[in-house]
Amino acid sequence: MTGFSHDVITANGVRHHVTSCGRGTPLMLLHGWPEFWRTWRPLMERLADRFTLYAPEWRGFGDSDKTSTGPAEDCTPDILAEDLQALRAALGLGRVGLVSHDIGAFAAQAFARRWPDALSGLFFFNCPYPGIGRRWTDPQSIPEIWYQTFNQQPWAADLVASSRDACRLYIGHFLRHWAADPHAFDAELELWIDNFLKPGNLQGGFNWYRSINRARLAMMAGTAPVPPPIAVRARFLWGRRDPVVRAAWSDRLHEFFTDYRLEFAEFAGHFVHYEAPARAASAIADFFD
Repeated sequence: MTGFSHDVITANGVRHHVTSCGRGTPLMLLHGWPEFWRTWRPLMERLADRFTLYAPEWRGFGDSDKTSTGPAEDCTPDILAEDLQALRAALGLGRVGLVSHDIGAFAAQAFARRWPDALSGLFFFNCPYPGIGRRWTDPQSIPEIWYQTFNQQPWAADLVASSRDACRLYIGHFLRHWAADPHAFDAELELWIDNFLKPGNLQGGFNWYRSINRARLAMMAGTAPVPPPIAVRARFLWGRRDPVVRAAWSDRLHEFFTDYRLEFAEFAGHFVHYEAPARAASAIADFFD
């Protein structure tokens, strides 16, 4: 059994819970929503003999600080990138590889544009990126993104936390619906519910959607500024069956990344790292080795 260390590290004024293991080239694993460090455990168990792995929990998530007790906009990609840079310094790391998903992919892109020399590479699962653009509002997409508006309601966290059953219904929906196999998280579902019922964790995650909303609406309207391409070498492993960040949307990566490779996990959905950890670990090892 892999030995995991759990530490609390203050970075950018926030106490972050960081789970680590392994030895070798350092990689930081950046989670999305609705996730916390545990989403990376299957990968960490497979990569610990080749890499030193750090799985930080974002501000507002897991056992990291809750930077607001109520609805707030303190969780933008740039803020998370600053947290990540401060964590890298606090951990005493030089160049580091970033493995990211969902929210983590936003932060990794912001980090790569500001501190490219700090990176040995970028590995993305199902990456939201500017090239998706107005397609977020395609007819087939609209039924999938309702939660992004729901999560911004000032009463949403109280409603979802009103009972364990309510939390299980809500969080469990995304774990079932976004995975290719609706039973992928069954064995650990109660751990997810335990996590999100900790004080502040639902609101902490929902604050991400409040923080990114203006940028999200600008992207949907086609008025968002176009960022410069990222030159850091990158690799993408995209779950073909993801209903929310669709594999077909990878078609414009060449406009935003100058050195990348794209592959598809044919039988995985949104959570490739959790649904297909052997495939994901092999791809990560191949890229960073």
